[in-house]
Amino acid sequence: MKMNSNNIEEKSGNRITRRLAIFGGMCFVGLTCSVPAMALGSDIAFRRWIADFKKTALNAGITSATFNLAFKGVDSPDPEVLKKAAYQPEFTDPTWNYFDNRVQDNAIALGRAHGKKWAKWLNAIEKRFGVDPNILLAIWSIESDFGEAMDRDTAMRDAIRSLATLGYGDKRRAKYAQTQLIAALKILQSGDIDRAHLQGSWAGALGHTQFIPTSYLIYAVDMDGDGKRDIWTSVPDALATAANLLKKNGWQEGRGWGYEVILPENGKFPPGSLTLAEWAKMGVKRADGKPFAYPSDKATLKLPDGRKGPVFLVTKNFFVIKRYNSADRYALAVGLLSDRIAGRPGLVKDWNRPFTPLTIQERQELQTRLTKLGYYHGNIDGKNGEITKKAIQAFQSRNGLPTDGNPSRELLTILRSR
Repeated sequence: MKMNSNNIEEKSGNRITRRLAIFGGMCFVGLTCSVPAMALGSDIAFRRWIADFKKTALNAGITSATFNLAFKGVDSPDPEVLKKAAYQPEFTDPTWNYFDNRVQDNAIALGRAHGKKWAKWLNAIEKRFGVDPNILLAIWSIESDFGEAMDRDTAMRDAIRSLATLGYGDKRRAKYAQTQLIAALKILQSGDIDRAHLQGSWAGALGHTQFIPTSYLIYAVDMDGDGKRDIWTSVPDALATAANLLKKNGWQEGRGWGYEVILPENGKFPPGSLTLAEWAKMGVKRADGKPFAYPSDKATLKLPDGRKGPVFLVTKNFFVIKRYNSADRYALAVGLLSDRIAGRPGLVKDWNRPFTPLTIQERQELQTRLTKLGYYHGNIDGKNGEITKKAIQAFQSRNGLPTDGNPSRELLTILRSR
């Protein structure tokens, strides 16, 4: 439903995620200068495209005044958007890295803090929509770092310019972008947000909970009662909008999303869903040793990291979360993070990783030490993204170590000795 930047990121090597680098007017390392040169040389053609698109917008019910307001000052493509649309990351997140970057101590602590801060609204949203507040907090964390991404120039772009850039300059996304651009114009015309605050990701995902414009038009909610459905500056509106999407797509109130389970040795299991009672008869047990709640509920087996990693039985609400983002990993991250925010223990079985893991605080220390040595030039956030991986590989290569790029305890021990 929400084909936002996270969807695009994950499907091309996320993420989605989840994430961004400044491009400006300089060449990105490993790319040529062809993208910005094309952008700068195509201003006339871009303005001609906008003029032609105005006819489409007017036919869709957009007034000339709204269109002119939206495109005032938009006279060239956004080179950052074109770069992100064209650039395919060289490294794909292994399973352990995807979850380490999302289900981690800082996100858990912030989720609990925001749960207390917004308890009044979360309770009201749960009463109205029946959605677990911890699920909403997890979505908020993964989508925008609890709104922190809203203040990052590297993360937020002018939504009108971004979508127009994609509609004009990206053949693969042109249809998507033009549809979303019409929807964005309708949002502006409704008065829910003013022109200056109509910001989003490079792919046009909007607000705290990153809704593409068409999804906003379907699900947006004015929870705080100020007469506007404002997912950019109103946390209650943003969380209620996410809850409304989940409810309208079949969220089962009072039910969880699934369970970590232990499989019997050498067991063979059928594809598709069975009742939890049927899975139990086949020897599948909850990893925490507790009985399955609601044994008549249907569940599907998921092995995101093979049999050597954590294994899950997922229920209806897992697939409802996937209506927000269609990737299994995304839905699992939301479920696992929501459990930790709620105070439940972490995984019984760790991800299948080839090294001893670090806490997020230790990963921040690793980034700090790499920065002091001149290898790392990104944010000290403890997340193992592409910039961190390349910095680790550079250090490893210079020091005669295997260049795996992993943020391991073994590597941190070496860095502490420098």
